[in-house]
This record gives sequence, C-alpha cells and structure tokens, in this order.
Amino acid sequence: MKFEGIYTPVVTPYRADFSIDYERLAEIIDFLVDAGVAGVISAGTTGEYYAQSMEERFELARFFKKRVKDRVCFIVGTGALRTEESIEYAKIALEAGADALLVASPPYSLPTERENALHALAIDRAANLPIMLYNYPGRMGVMMGEEYLDRVGRSPNFCAIKESSGDPNRVHLLARDYPHIQLSCGMDDQALEFFAWGARSWVCAGSNFAPEIHVALHKACAIDGNFDKGRQIMSAMMPLMGVLEQGGKFVQCVKYGMTARNLPCGPPRKPLQALNKDDKRALEQVVRVMNTTFESIKEGKV
Repeated sequence: MKFEGIYTPVVTPYRADFSIDYERLAEIIDFLVDAGVAGVISAGTTGEYYAQSMEERFELARFFKKRVKDRVCFIVGTGALRTEESIEYAKIALEAGADALLVASPPYSLPTERENALHALAIDRAANLPIMLYNYPGRMGVMMGEEYLDRVGRSPNFCAIKESSGDPNRVHLLARDYPHIQLSCGMDDQALEFFAWGARSWVCAGSNFAPEIHVALHKACAIDGNFDKGRQIMSAMMPLMGVLEQGGKFVQCVKYGMTARNLPCGPPRKPLQALNKDDKRALEQVVRVMNTTFESIKEGKV
C-alpha cells in the first residue's frame, strides 16, 4: 500500500455531557474529504482514544467507514496499554472495512525492542492489514529502534512509519537504511525536512481545521518539487505550529481550531480542559495571519 498525501487524525466531537456527537463527526469527515485529504484516522492521539471506552472505539471505527465509504483511505489506530486490547481494535478495524492500521508502542510499560516488536507482530497477525507504524517516544517512552524495525520488517504489512521522535537523525536513518518502509512526517515543524528526504505523506493534526494549507505544502514539495514555494508556505505555518505545541495544549488547540471553521466539537474529555480566553485569542491571531499569508502566496504576492 502506498501512502501519499495528507492523513488527518480526526478529532472526536463531544456534546455538553461528553457523549460523542456523531452528527458533527459526519460533518467533519465530509469537510476533510472535500478539502482534499488523502485519508482519515480514527483513534489517533488527536481523537482522544485514550479517554474512550473500548465500545466507543468500536462504534467510532464502524461509523467512520460508513461515512467515508471509499472516498479516501481509512486508518484505525490500535493504541492501548495491553496487547490483547490492541488485537481487538485490529479485529474491529478489519471487520469495519479499514484500509490500514496505525500501530504505536504500548505506553507506560516500557517494553524492550524485542517485546515491542512482538506486540506489533501480534496485531499484524490478527488483521493482516497494511500497517503504518507510529514512533512517538515522547508519549510512549520507547523508541522503535533498529532491532524493532528489523524484526517487524519480516512482515510486508509494515509498509510505513509516522516518525514523531523529533530527531532529524531518525529521518536520515529511515530514509537511508529502511527505504522499504515509507517515511511519513509525524513532526509538523519538520515537514519540509521530511519531504526533502523523500516522505510522501504527512499525518498532521492541524489539518483538522486547516487542511487546505497542509495539502498545499505537500503538493508543493512532494508532488511538484517546488521547495521555494514550500518554504514560503512552511514559513506561514510555523507560528501556528509553535502555538499548537506550547504548554502541552495540543488537543485543546486543535479542537478549538475547529470552531474557526464553524465546526465546533466541544471540549476535550478530562483530565484535559478547554483553552482559556488568552489561549483562544493567541490561536485565533496566528490562524488569521497564516490564512492571510497563504492567500498572498496563492496569488503570487509573496
């Protein structure tokens, strides 16, 4: 399977009582498909999978597929503390008709590379679907190192990796030594570097509320090879990326960003809290400036 384009880990909209708002979720999925993303992801970090029950995640996977149909690629995240739970999520993804799985390291337990690889291979055996790995040591506590990659590489289903370590040397390593595993950008402020090293896809939470500029950056760099234009677009996006990462309020910022697109999706589930007024104003300001700059780039004024 080839991963090409923008893949959005979709937010989960909640009502005032924190139940899932499926009507709004349908609107969000349609909005993203119409905006030109290549795929949508259920149960990504931005979707707050960690704050949802197993039954909710099952239902979300089924709902996503019914709404997406075959318009874009549909990926299901299998993240969980226990391998047995991840296997169940993989089975439901297969049953629902998912195109691929997103497989992360189990958090908190700190498995060895061998143990972590056996975890991923067990998920693979349960569903036999294409897999995009998700290397995020900042949240999971462990790195998908070379031993891990060598072990999982024995199965052809492991065909891509979302690299979110933040280490540029990892980008070099993956591009040079693991060309059979497609490189996908998982560190937003390094998107330009990923594309320069051959990445063809970008899994980006900000594309929930600003899909057009993310799609444009991918097109400029990965498709057209126009890195001059890519640098212009990236420069316009950098202040937003700074705000999204500031103070650990990533999910909250993305969810509030949906309000600016007339797709309010409620606050995050606890323990996270909604943004305060100052944070909201800061986000609104950088989005406004980014959009103005992006329009100027499209019109050739920058």
